[in-house]
Amino acid sequence: MHRYGLKKMEPRSCDTFVALPPTTVDNRIIFGKNSDRPCDEVQEVVYFPAAVHDNLKEHLKCTYIEIDQVPETYAVVLSRPAWLWGAEMGANEHGVCIGNEAVWGREEVCDEEALLGMDLVRLGLERADTAEKALNVIVDLLEKYGQGGNCSEGRMVFSYHNSFLIADRNEAWILETAGKYWAAEKVQEGVRNISNQLSITTKIDREHPDMRNYAKQKGWWDGKKEFDFAATYSYLDTAKMMTSSGRYCEGYKLLNKHKGNITFETMMEILRDKPSGINMEGEFLTTASMVSILPQDSNLPCIHFFTGTPHPERSVFKPFVFAPNISQLSDTSSPTFEPEYSVKKKPHFNIKPDRRHPLYQKHQEALEILDSKEGIKIPIAPHPWVLSFLFPQEQENPCFLLFPYCSIRIQV
Repeated sequence: MHRYGLKKMEPRSCDTFVALPPTTVDNRIIFGKNSDRPCDEVQEVVYFPAAVHDNLKEHLKCTYIEIDQVPETYAVVLSRPAWLWGAEMGANEHGVCIGNEAVWGREEVCDEEALLGMDLVRLGLERADTAEKALNVIVDLLEKYGQGGNCSEGRMVFSYHNSFLIADRNEAWILETAGKYWAAEKVQEGVRNISNQLSITTKIDREHPDMRNYAKQKGWWDGKKEFDFAATYSYLDTAKMMTSSGRYCEGYKLLNKHKGNITFETMMEILRDKPSGINMEGEFLTTASMVSILPQDSNLPCIHFFTGTPHPERSVFKPFVFAPNISQLSDTSSPTFEPEYSVKKKPHFNIKPDRRHPLYQKHQEALEILDSKEGIKIPIAPHPWVLSFLFPQEQENPCFLLFPYCSIRIQV
């Protein structure tokens, strides 16, 4: 139980992937993530333009705390739980993509409100134009402000440390944390994925300066054998993480199965895979998905695909490209509410408003029809570029468009 008597959620959620040449087609980096969250949580897709911040005396309001602002922030597109400030995953105008994972280990999870891992995702995207610079942003903020707080809207407590997969047009970084301590691994080729467990072992390219000494002081490492971050900072009893271990291994197998031929369609197929558990069902559900194409040729645009809806096997991945004069994404933006519904109001989460955006509502309506006796059940979104249709049995007009608009517009 939480110290305030709230029930804690069991550890689970999310899978993030990256594939780099030579495992991909056409010299591209492919990024993908499933966001697994409480089944009744709405995830929105939102765009924030680049901005210059002249008054640096004004603090930036994140989900729970305020931090120092920076002079300039980059344009970002985010997929995020509609109740918070940060993001589960997203991209910026420079082709940087970040997704985070919940991880647990020997280091105690802090219940005190600090920066959420999802806040750190958005901050990394807003403040960095390369993957490694985003890593620098995150670890600097982690050292200064810490991580902590409830990551769920409601009377359940879901608190954790975070791992991050950060990619750009040239490389990827895995960043894994335990409190303020961290290790990072550079990925320049091949495939890599993260799940709800520490995965960096002995290949450590960057680290917190006191990470090894702290482990030694705690008795987790004797200082003699080769240092293994995951083995040192993970639970002694790893049975708690068996589910995520299975997803981690299955995800790695799926990536390797397609080595040399990985495309964005391949990544979407992996995110839709149910037998592996990557496409999650139940109390914790895949509530949103993202796939990005990051060409190494800087003359080509990065393309980011978002579902903005749960059930990736029954959702359309809709494309987004950074371009001048992008309009707000009203169809995938949740309604805003008065201050009494704010996460900053204490006590938190006494009232849970209806945060469904227009696309989410249309998705629900379509699924109800598909699951009813009146509809002919057909595969949904057999190809990411194809909108699916439903043909009711008893109607003169046989066509019903499942998604009557593309919620993410490319405006040039």
